[in-house]
Amino acid sequence: MAITLYFSWYYRLMNFEEKTLSSEYVYNGKVLDVKRDEILVSNGHKSTREVVEHTGGVVIVAKKENKILMVKQFRYPIKTISIELPAGKLEKGENPDFASKRELEEETGYIASVWKSLGYIYTTPGFCDEKLYLYYATDLKYKKQNPDEDEIIEAYEYDIQELYSMIQKGIINDSKTICALFRAREYIND
Repeated sequence: MAITLYFSWYYRLMNFEEKTLSSEYVYNGKVLDVKRDEILVSNGHKSTREVVEHTGGVVIVAKKENKILMVKQFRYPIKTISIELPAGKLEKGENPDFASKRELEEETGYIASVWKSLGYIYTTPGFCDEKLYLYYATDLKYKKQNPDEDEIIEAYEYDIQELYSMIQKGIINDSKTICALFRAREYIND
């Protein structure tokens, strides 16, 4: 208890904020932009920060009876097949609630009647502002899978204990999937 109070008091005295002195975009792309900022650190030193700007996305833990819907797809940056929860990028200005419904249907073919927000995560806050909104969806009905034209994706159903085992064994390494399953654990196990 005393240690917690000390750190709470200490951190209130610390100034962690960094002030932007100048900002310049060095790359503008389809999925992300990159800017280089000159900053002033709270200790008085100047430095630079390279920041990847991303519109964000959604991740859906969709439970069908006692199974969780997952997708497999080739992920070009890591040059391998990845097992992940259904997810997708937000269009600029798009509402995450709407995007979650769109992405679940596109990637798995399912629509859900019951939705619960699981909050959000920042994927890599050391250099990127990407914010992913996490959802839990139930009461699923199959409609029709409709992936993007450049997306080769297959949907699967897994038992939750099997997914936990796959995470422990390093078969599932996708951070958004691991985070969303952790956030949904109390609802999944009901």
